[in-house]
Amino acid sequence: MPLVHRARREDAFVTGWQRAGAEGSFVVSGRWPAHHPFFPPVDGTYDPLLVAETMRQAGILIVHAGYAVPVGYQFLLSTFRYSCATELLRVDAGPADIDVLVQCSDIEWRKLRPQSMRIAMTVRRGGNVVARGLFVAKFISPSIYVRLRGERAVPRTWVSDAVPVPPAPAGRTRAEDVVIAPAAEPGQWLLRVDTTHPTLFQGRKDHVPGMLLFEAARQTAQVLHAPSPFVPACGEIAFHRYAEFDSPCLIQAERLPSQGAVRVVGKQDGAPVFSSVFTERTAAACVPVGAGQPA
Repeated sequence: MPLVHRARREDAFVTGWQRAGAEGSFVVSGRWPAHHPFFPPVDGTYDPLLVAETMRQAGILIVHAGYAVPVGYQFLLSTFRYSCATELLRVDAGPADIDVLVQCSDIEWRKLRPQSMRIAMTVRRGGNVVARGLFVAKFISPSIYVRLRGERAVPRTWVSDAVPVPPAPAGRTRAEDVVIAPAAEPGQWLLRVDTTHPTLFQGRKDHVPGMLLFEAARQTAQVLHAPSPFVPACGEIAFHRYAEFDSPCLIQAERLPSQGAVRVVGKQDGAPVFSSVFTERTAAACVPVGAGQPA
């Protein structure tokens, strides 16, 4: 599934697309499995990060198919936010058919090809709106990306040797799916990277993908709430720079005064890599983390 940047069919959650009436409007069809090995149900509902990944894939599909951005261009997110109505995300016995309404705006063009845009999404299931999302992305040609990254533009294989947090407190059942490890100080964690992971890495990478950083932030929030399940109904992440393989990424988290909200930040060599906020389903609204830079 190259148009959604997934090598394995079981990890592609969108199935088709068509243009809608208004300029920049599209409808993307999709299907959620009743159980996915990396995105299993969370406390009886579809994993909100499965919903977020579906929206990410829908946006990627429209960028390639709807705007003719070539496969092979780098898709760089600066910010991504979502909000789910978790009461409408209960898992049934079989797969769930969904559609995603995609609206593209604030498009910057260069030589008849978009180089950045704002993508808003509305996810519907059975006629009900179950989630909304928004991200801002840039699209960079391979040649420009190589100039931007320099000697770091070389894909690498990397497996962290840090011992992971036990799966249960991180909301996982398999150690290979845990992407954080305890750090030297209490209340801090280290990012764990394994480029052989079949879902998180599909194709060789020269830096840590944003999907893994989002998952690391979610697992950190879950550890703070363990043993109770943490269902991140709302989430927002800002990417500030590339996360590199060969330098420790320190993760810190704190509960916010807002009920059920957790802020998680990641730093590498003292500089911020990402900042995120998750809000559980009992809370009223998401907490903004502000704008970020493409990474």
